[in-house]
Amino acid sequence: MKALIVTGGDGPPREIIRTLSEEADLVIAADSGLEACLSAQIEPDFVVGDFDSVRHESLAKIPADRILQFPQEKDYTDTELAIETALHHGMQKIVLAGGGAGRLDHLLAVRALFERENSIHEWHTAQESAFLVPAGQSLHFSAPQPVIVSVFPLSRGARGMHSQGLRWPLDGLEWDCGHFGVSNRSVLPQVEIASGREPVLVVLPLGTQVSIRGR
Repeated sequence: MKALIVTGGDGPPREIIRTLSEEADLVIAADSGLEACLSAQIEPDFVVGDFDSVRHESLAKIPADRILQFPQEKDYTDTELAIETALHHGMQKIVLAGGGAGRLDHLLAVRALFERENSIHEWHTAQESAFLVPAGQSLHFSAPQPVIVSVFPLSRGARGMHSQGLRWPLDGLEWDCGHFGVSNRSVLPQVEIASGREPVLVVLPLGTQVSIRGR
């Protein structure tokens, strides 16, 4: 069961948001993410937030029973509230669209969501996508032309990574938290990145079609 959360900030084009919504079992707009949904001709299942950055005429297009409003003085971000709503409705995989550019603290907050027990799994912004590769699994994608590939460990570091099709292989590397590999490049049409004993985060150009499999 997959949820798409559309939030404000620099997000993918409407065509990609629409495709992501068609692959999701539940669509939630977090505050001004409603504007992106409506622009993509998507009526979300729920709209969540304090609505400090949503037009009243946009909210008026959504049935009242789908609107979950919270006070502006709250302990959680609108995106966190959307995640909690998704989990409450039994969603097991959470995809986030939007939240790029803008304030640095908001970017760091989204990055931190990958560290949680109930983490997000994908983050799509205007130009890039980030994919969580759980421990013991591998990410695969096709790259007819060379693309930039960046890999980041999470807080427990990275051990036992493996790759095929990258200019600088990951095999044998051991990273502590704070290490990373940016601006690697694909050199084969088919690329595999295996996480090893800990999860890793892989950043690719927006629109790259990936699959994540157990090894």
